[in-house]
Amino acid sequence: MELKGTKCTLRPWRQGDEESLVRCANNHNVSRNLGDRFPYPYTLEDARRWLGERVNAVPPFATFAIAIDDASVGGTGFDILPENQRTTARAGYWLAEPFWGQGIVTEAFSNLCDYIFAAFPDIHRIEATVYEWNPASARVLEKCGFAQEARMRKACIKDGQVIDMFLYARVR
Repeated sequence: MELKGTKCTLRPWRQGDEESLVRCANNHNVSRNLGDRFPYPYTLEDARRWLGERVNAVPPFATFAIAIDDASVGGTGFDILPENQRTTARAGYWLAEPFWGQGIVTEAFSNLCDYIFAAFPDIHRIEATVYEWNPASARVLEKCGFAQEARMRKACIKDGQVIDMFLYARVR
């Protein structure tokens, strides 16, 4: 399954994405805006392990490669929250730094959100968080129809700093 846009395509991750994944993900400016489960430095072993968990997944997909000319340059995906929050998907994205500022991640994430609402009729809310130092990512969310709901003060630690996070959501 692929979701085609004018700037990029969302497609399943596949064998052969390893080198591109390392080239794009092994960047401190990328990793500092993601959770700690996204390692830095990002090695070929990390790529093989991560892709091994996702290749041959069957729909509905939870993670997609953001591809330009069929080469992966980033990723986007979501998890459905458990128990009484099962009507909420938590979503995120990342993009290789050379592609920042071109509207690619906005298109990709908008397409992901449309997919979530179309494929999962029980999902009524998609949420995402942004670190305080990343206003560009907050702008992506706003362009995708998200509204800021909260500033979570001193909510996480990243790069050795205790920082604020912003919670954004889009509802059906």
